[in-house]
Amino acid sequence: MRIRHILTFALLAVASLAASAATPKYIFYFIGDGMGMGPVMAAETYNRTILNNPNRLLMMQFPVASAAMTYSASSNVTDSAAAGTALSTGTKTKNSMLGMAPDTTDVYSIAVDLAKLGYGIGIGTTVAADDATPGAFYAHVPNRGMSYEIDTQFATSGVTFLAGAGLRSIKNDKGEYTDVLDRLAANNYQVVYGPDGINDIKSDKVVLLSPIGTDANNAGYTIDSIAGSLNITQITEACLKQLQKTSPEHFFMMIEGGNIDHALHANDGGAAIKEILSFNEALEVAYRFYQQHPDETLIVVTADHDTGGMSLIGPKGAKGGLANIDYQRVSKEVFGQYCEGILRSRMVYTWNDMKEYLSDKLGFWSHIKLSDNQTDKLKDLFTRTFELRNTADQKTLYANFNAFAVEVFRIFNDATGLAFTTTSHSGNPVPVYAVGAGADAFKALNNNIDIPRAILRLVKE
Repeated sequence: MRIRHILTFALLAVASLAASAATPKYIFYFIGDGMGMGPVMAAETYNRTILNNPNRLLMMQFPVASAAMTYSASSNVTDSAAAGTALSTGTKTKNSMLGMAPDTTDVYSIAVDLAKLGYGIGIGTTVAADDATPGAFYAHVPNRGMSYEIDTQFATSGVTFLAGAGLRSIKNDKGEYTDVLDRLAANNYQVVYGPDGINDIKSDKVVLLSPIGTDANNAGYTIDSIAGSLNITQITEACLKQLQKTSPEHFFMMIEGGNIDHALHANDGGAAIKEILSFNEALEVAYRFYQQHPDETLIVVTADHDTGGMSLIGPKGAKGGLANIDYQRVSKEVFGQYCEGILRSRMVYTWNDMKEYLSDKLGFWSHIKLSDNQTDKLKDLFTRTFELRNTADQKTLYANFNAFAVEVFRIFNDATGLAFTTTSHSGNPVPVYAVGAGADAFKALNNNIDIPRAILRLVKE
């Protein structure tokens, strides 16, 4: 993956002038879920030293760079619901609450205010379209797990475009269809599926989801190269095209890189870096639009919180460092599913079979040289996990991993030079980047609630 073109000194001068320009007519709000400063720096280092790209990541070239704290009203370490509410409404709330103040009164997102001013609204993510961050822009529930209430509230929201892996309450726990699709149709939403469905869009109001039968919670990791899956660039392009068609005078779009967070919860540094590079490519879509409308466009990039407490350190033992990411061809989550498939099937699967798989998918032994002790430990864990079946699972927010999968990716992270402090969120600050009309308003930020307040203030000035 190679990051393209971007800011020259001349364009930086244009960006600086645009930062003090008039009210933004076109607003792009990019949120990297879990994308703290550590993951950004790891992705930038990989981009510079392994891809040999002379240009920094696009967001790091923006003329405005600052940082924001992310604590919630109930904890020093926020969850995505409270953080999404802060980033969408400018209000701190308790963890798990979505679009509500701590006392459960509704608070409204900048998308609602902008819609009242005539702005078209587009929302896209690589995870569930009713997950915490997208849901914070249109829903009000005391608990982020109330998917049916979130989905039915979306149906009457008036949002122009929504995209994500799926809507989690289309079917109930018994696998039966609910009335969610009927509610969407009654409010003139056309539901389309997968990249091919983008070409079928005819309605002014659209819901774009992953192909039927795929994971409603996750559109798939870049590193897994899943055929037919939606990716963040396709979502961004489809959203922009729809808003240009329906609201050419002014629009607001929020795009979330949701899988960054999923990878970091799994402590899968390679997958997280590839997700950030994909996020950067989607950002380029918005930036090309900005280049055509520099005096009227604002782009803001941030994260809802840091996940994993990831740091870039020196590789341990095996050589190669970040270059080892080029040998990773499977996410930890998909590898975990692969291991679970072996256990469920009770198939005859030998240590030599696993060695061949790890060599092909992660470069073990073929490119990443494991010590005899590391190989012996993996072989022992393989026996205990797949033959004796007596190892404990590592439980994370989105997936559970058996001891063998955990050890495989611990070795890979050590060889790559990536370290984690947790499988959960951290209280670390997150970056804020901005370019375009009104970008100067984001220079001295130190709290996530300041971001939507500044956007709304620019529009109303």
